[in-house]
Amino acid sequence: MVVSRCLWKRLRATFAYEELSGTTAASSTQGHKLCPPDARTQASRPPGVPFVVPPSLQSQDWVPLSSRERAQAPQDPCPAPELLPHATRSNLGDACMVGTINPELYKIPEDKSETHFPEGCLGRLRFSVEYQQQAERLLVGLIQAQRLQAPSEPCSPLVKLHLLPDERRFRQSKTKCGTTSPQFDEHFIFQVPSKSITQRVLRFSVYHVDRQRKHQLLGQVLFPLKTETLAGDCRLIWRDLEAESLEPPSKFGDLQFCLSYNDCLNRLTVIVLRAKGLQLLQDDTSFVSVLVKVSLMNHNKFVKCKKTSAVLGSANPVYSETFSFEADPAELDTASLSLTVLQRAKGDRSRELGRVVVGPYMYTRGKELEHWNEMLSKPKELVRRWHALCRTTEP
Repeated sequence: MVVSRCLWKRLRATFAYEELSGTTAASSTQGHKLCPPDARTQASRPPGVPFVVPPSLQSQDWVPLSSRERAQAPQDPCPAPELLPHATRSNLGDACMVGTINPELYKIPEDKSETHFPEGCLGRLRFSVEYQQQAERLLVGLIQAQRLQAPSEPCSPLVKLHLLPDERRFRQSKTKCGTTSPQFDEHFIFQVPSKSITQRVLRFSVYHVDRQRKHQLLGQVLFPLKTETLAGDCRLIWRDLEAESLEPPSKFGDLQFCLSYNDCLNRLTVIVLRAKGLQLLQDDTSFVSVLVKVSLMNHNKFVKCKKTSAVLGSANPVYSETFSFEADPAELDTASLSLTVLQRAKGDRSRELGRVVVGPYMYTRGKELEHWNEMLSKPKELVRRWHALCRTTEP
């Protein structure tokens, strides 16, 4: 019985194989029931074993590829390149295969903030600043300069670093010969108490050394050491060089600030940069501290007032502080800005050292009117100028 059962199983397997071969041979003669294998797996599949189309798919529309092959149009595994997303005539070769990566989609937009040089730029300086609170040390890294406006002969720049208001002691970099974009990579240390660090200003003076070893100033950068700039780790900073004002200060001193108006946001921006040549009032009970009050006026009526931080012990304070005011375009014909330099003494007493008013023709003339009109003619641009201070009342 066991032997008979084994023989019976072998005969069933033989008959089943012959029936499958017969079915395959019979179905190979019916071309309308065959679907070509997938284009990507055709090389690995034996050519003699085709697929049989199920009855549920026999009513679909088929596109003939050859005399004995048919394929369904909506299931084309490789669509035409012109139907692929982001495919253009210039990159059809890169986008014709489904599943490949198009490098154009992953490019990072170029940042032109460090390569764009405005008209009249004297050059650009890159440096780093870090203050170590426990050791009371200021670490300054002089990294590089770009696009220095050198004289006719080859440029040989060097940089002097001052920690204002101390004008006597300074640090100096090495001279880089024959380049307008020198790479310095030098580090300097200043010992500064933590109580006075926020009252100091770091000044970079870039010079050209000619063949007679004379130093010609190419530009300077003034960087106030504010609390927010010293917070955290070492910071890399770019600053444009600015020319040193060669004009002597006026009788009561001068104030430099920027004006800008954004007509889309109705925002009037004032950046108080610095003052020079202030006539400080000294007495036995006074503690010298200078600040600037910025007031927005409309029809000579007070609208809003903002103040800078107080700078101690300097007749040439540096602020670099920004203030914004809301002002509709219709109000600019009757609005004005008043910038008043105040010396604060003990007991919260303040004395006026000088004042500047900028605005339309209704209130100002001369340089103050020109500054206001230039701001309106160049929306969203910063317009920087020096202005002489005047006093309305004697202290």
